[in-house]
Amino acid sequence: MANEPVYKVIFQNGNQVFEVFARQIYQSDMWGFIEVEEFVFGERSKILVDPSEEKLKNEFNGVKRSYIPLQAIIRIDEVDKEGSSKISDTGTAEGNVASFPFAGIPPGQKGGEE
Repeated sequence: MANEPVYKVIFQNGNQVFEVFARQIYQSDMWGFIEVEEFVFGERSKILVDPSEEKLKNEFNGVKRSYIPLQAIIRIDEVDKEGSSKISDTGTAEGNVASFPFAGIPPGQKGGEE
């Protein structure tokens, strides 16, 4: 188990950036998604508790597999060992992290009309 890789996955979820660690990550059969399995959370002492990591631990409690949209992924790194998972706020809409633009129907047009 010591040779099993650990991945740090950073992705946007609403106006927050999640940084989680997992042992399995791969492209999903469901188009446009990455599958993340076997989340890893550090076992810290009960005296010092990181509220951000505890929130993520509760968020993914009982989750077998998570499907994350490709456009939400900011970065994926293979790391030597897991670190502390965390949540960061992106701030306001003018923050430095934004959703990837969606190429849908241009404003002012309705389904094929010009």
